[in-house]
Amino acid sequence: MAVGALQGITVVALEQAVAAPLATSRLADAGARVIKLERPDGDSARHFDAHAKGSSSYFVWLNRNKQSCRVDLRNDEDIELVRAMIAKADVFIQNLAPGATGRLGLGSKALRAAYPRLITCDISGYAANTPFADRKAYDLMIQGESGLASITGTADSGPSRVGVSICDIATGMAAHAQLLEALIARGTTGQGRSIAVSLFDVATEIMNIPYITHRHGNAAPKPSGLLHPLIAPYGVYETRDRPLLIAVQSEQEWIKFCNTVLRRPDMAADARFGSNRLRIENRPAMESEIIYIFQYIPYTEAITRLEEGRIAYAQISQMDDMVSHPALAKMMVAVAGQFVELVAPPSIVDGRRPDPGTVPDLGAHDGMLRREFAHPGPA
Repeated sequence: MAVGALQGITVVALEQAVAAPLATSRLADAGARVIKLERPDGDSARHFDAHAKGSSSYFVWLNRNKQSCRVDLRNDEDIELVRAMIAKADVFIQNLAPGATGRLGLGSKALRAAYPRLITCDISGYAANTPFADRKAYDLMIQGESGLASITGTADSGPSRVGVSICDIATGMAAHAQLLEALIARGTTGQGRSIAVSLFDVATEIMNIPYITHRHGNAAPKPSGLLHPLIAPYGVYETRDRPLLIAVQSEQEWIKFCNTVLRRPDMAADARFGSNRLRIENRPAMESEIIYIFQYIPYTEAITRLEEGRIAYAQISQMDDMVSHPALAKMMVAVAGQFVELVAPPSIVDGRRPDPGTVPDLGAHDGMLRREFAHPGPA
């Protein structure tokens, strides 16, 4: 078995829900020791649902290969236990309520002063020194506040939620990237770093294309369903028997699309459609032609033509399609004495995906960790 790139790295995580646990799950997959500190009744994500054979789907997904230790942050001895762990850690990450770690004496500034090699990472709803710094924020709040909900859905649906906790997930990925950068830099300088990542900053950075379009292009982005707002043709088209997603990304592809798929070379020569910008400007006329042609083409025939023209396409999968998709990578994870099937992590390193591992029971490592860090805790 290959040794993980982060073997020997210790991460102490005062984490809950999604964003921080996602970042640390990636570190654990790479071989880091992740000590997950949970309140006595457990991470809130343990109780979100029971779809994973009685366990929470959120928790099972994000907490493989971690060590669980319960701590009561109102208890002085447990605070000292946390301090003892951090003193020997390489990374300390937290996403508690705004200001909570500072009130506990575990703020990043104090920890970095005490332990110069320590890398700290604070995940919050909004960045420090902004008017909303003290506001609690969850994924749906940020989808709304960032404008993401306003461009999601269809023209008739009104603002809509992206179907997964996209702001939490993207924030966890951003934090993971910064932690890896900090570990690389520490290998050169010997010094840790203080990292801060907020859900709002991540969500608004994702919104850069709508932002630029609105701010400088004088075009207010609107929800467009399965239709790309700035590239055409790029969206869903109804064949004779089922819908199909199609994407044309260049002028060369547009010519192939017209000649091979639509079998309408006159459209390739039509000056109204001579560039992506013109196709967007004349989209109603272009779309009416494409829709008319596709309604007579059987789905399988459309795919044959798209393959011949090397044009990108995709089906619109329902969950049954996704579960049985031939490209889907799965793994079995041990949790509470059972095995739960999950989608495997996406990275393939030297031909292998990360090992599935085990999801820890609440407090599974209490005794071991308290002995290791010499804090037996209250009787």
